[in-house]
Amino acid sequence: MQVNKNILVHFALLTVALSYATNYSLAKWAMPEYISPYGFILLRVGCGALFFGLYYFLFKREKITSKRDYLDLAICAFFGISLNMLAFFKGLSMTSVINASVLMLLAPVLVVIYAAIGYKKKIKPQIYLGVILALCGAALLVNVGGFSISSSGALGDLLIVLNAASFAFYLYYVARLLNKYSALTVTAFIFMIGLLFVLPVGYRDFVAVEWSSLPAKVIFAMTFVVVCVTILAYLLNTWAVQNSSSTTAGSYIYLQPLLATVIAIALGMDFLTMEKALYGLLIVLGLWLVNRG
Repeated sequence: MQVNKNILVHFALLTVALSYATNYSLAKWAMPEYISPYGFILLRVGCGALFFGLYYFLFKREKITSKRDYLDLAICAFFGISLNMLAFFKGLSMTSVINASVLMLLAPVLVVIYAAIGYKKKIKPQIYLGVILALCGAALLVNVGGFSISSSGALGDLLIVLNAASFAFYLYYVARLLNKYSALTVTAFIFMIGLLFVLPVGYRDFVAVEWSSLPAKVIFAMTFVVVCVTILAYLLNTWAVQNSSSTTAGSYIYLQPLLATVIAIALGMDFLTMEKALYGLLIVLGLWLVNRG
């Protein structure tokens, strides 16, 4: 039975990685031309809160037993829903698919660091080396030496890094809640609380969308992002963390650059250069050292 559950965990995480990888390209079909990043986030979080909230109140009704847990849920909602999504979609609208997917590789490194600090575990030297190599690869990829406030691509890359740090902290922090409550309960509450965070930010952009004139391609992209990248991915990811660990879930982010690059190139939305490949390999080498540590 345990073997079957392990297989299901890895299948769930693979499904999440594929959904996120596809999101890099499909989200660009809709934004920023038809909907702004902040408006898109309100659409995602609003639909997620509606779906998970209705399911929770109609079928689940698992009681939150401690006032402190509400604070922890709010922290998870801020880092795992609001800041994470807002930084990612805004950054993705300003940078390339390949850059965004490779920079997200910093998230597994940060999960390890958060866990080591939070659980007071000693960090091995090879982990420090891996982190340095990964950060160097990321700095070269985004051309940190030529960073400028006027450069939208550089700002987009920086927002993706912020997204990676936020998502990594969420993966680390949510584990304490998953020791007490089901994955569906935790997911429902972080979406409902997260909606309160993103509503003031995205409301104006959301109501400005001309919904009746959206092309079929854009409607498909929005539907995919809401159903697969939001509802399905968050539910599977939370369930996987509950049945494995935050570092296991974080390690599947390694697959995203490969999958995202293949999808983007297949759709003719990006191209791979030798420099990007080398910088990406430097990040992967750093992550490999961290993983071994």
